Amino acid sequence: MRYALTRSLAMVGVLFATLFITVVLVGSGMDDILGRSVAYHVRAEIAADPALAASFADPGALEAHIAARIAEREAEIGLDRPWWSPERIASSMWRILVLDFGRANFLSSDTGSTEVADILAERLPKTILLFTTATVAISAIGVGLGAMASSRARSAADRLTSAFAVISSSFPVWWVGLLMIFAFSFAWQVFPPRATPDVPPGDPSYVASLLYHMALPLMTIVLVGFGAWSYLVRNFMVGVLQEDHIAARRAIGVRERRIVYSHALRNAAPPIVTVMALSLSGSLGGAIITEAVFDWPGMGRLYFEAVLAMDLPVIVGATYVLTAFFLASVLAADLLYMRLDPRTAAR
Repeated sequence: MRYALTRSLAMVGVLFATLFITVVLVGSGMDDILGRSVAYHVRAEIAADPALAASFADPGALEAHIAARIAEREAEIGLDRPWWSPERIASSMWRILVLDFGRANFLSSDTGSTEVADILAERLPKTILLFTTATVAISAIGVGLGAMASSRARSAADRLTSAFAVISSSFPVWWVGLLMIFAFSFAWQVFPPRATPDVPPGDPSYVASLLYHMALPLMTIVLVGFGAWSYLVRNFMVGVLQEDHIAARRAIGVRERRIVYSHALRNAAPPIVTVMALSLSGSLGGAIITEAVFDWPGMGRLYFEAVLAMDLPVIVGATYVLTAFFLASVLAADLLYMRLDPRTAAR
């Protein structure tokens, strides 16, 4: 319990440090973001009340009233003070912490919303779907092949696995993606070249279309990633298979298959699980180039679009959300590691 509490407090500290650095880096740009958001909401409120607008015979008086309302709202949230004041920095950190990112300047969701929270809520599940599925598939294939190669060290299967790991890791995923698109979209026409579904989200066939469009980027990520995973697992397990307790089990006649896939794999599990959790958390940001190549509507492509358009609210919101996911994944990995190896908590 003490170990879990200590790690949790450390992650919260990292999150607040990241928030502080983000607020300082964007600086006065946040004032422009908040100012635009306040002006939009004030004008939307007045437009929703025709009687109030009709009470002003002079358009200039109406504009003066709107300007006064905007100035009042800005004073309420502290925009009348410099951005570097402690109160403003704390206020900006709190707004980001509660997911109040304001409105995007150029981007919007599929439903037409310019709220950054709505855009992130639309894109994040797609990245989680693609990269979580890919990570699970890579881990399953990699663990199976790595365990098999470790039990046959220096055999032909072991050499083939190691060679494939080196070869597959040498090619960037975007380059393999282009080859996959050429082969499966243009040469054989099995999958579409764009991973963005061609039906609206409200259509009953949207989920099936999304999964169909996800097949090609999923195959590409798995193809590039499972070789390195199998090589990593193989190296972990080769050391475990040389330990004394494994030799003792062989001496008493325990079957080799059970030794490899039960006893040895269980002892090698802590570092494997840690790498798996870090790989998953790191991939949640979405490989920007990978998603851009396949036009997958996830966080990676959102980052790409936001950077091209210099849409600061989207960049800030996406950075915070993905940082929070990454820290949560690291914390889960630490707690799982402690569960697999209780000696960790005593260190």
